[in-house]
Amino acid sequence: MRLSTTEAAAEIFWVAFRSLPRDGQRAVLARLMQERQFREDVIDLGILRERRHEPARPLASCLATRKKARQT
Repeated sequence: MRLSTTEAAAEIFWVAFRSLPRDGQRAVLARLMQERQFREDVIDLGILRERRHEPARPLASCLATRKKARQT
């Protein structure tokens, strides 16, 4: 299997990260969490994981609920 350039770079970074001692891994993660967009993405992924077994709702239903809540 041939990796794309992006996948190959990701693999290199992953191997380098995994080779760090635990303190080094924590330092890298702490640095990543300082980036607002990355931190928001991680939070979103956590929410998705927690709620993955909930039934789906149509977007129109969600928007209607939000609109109704704002009016009261």
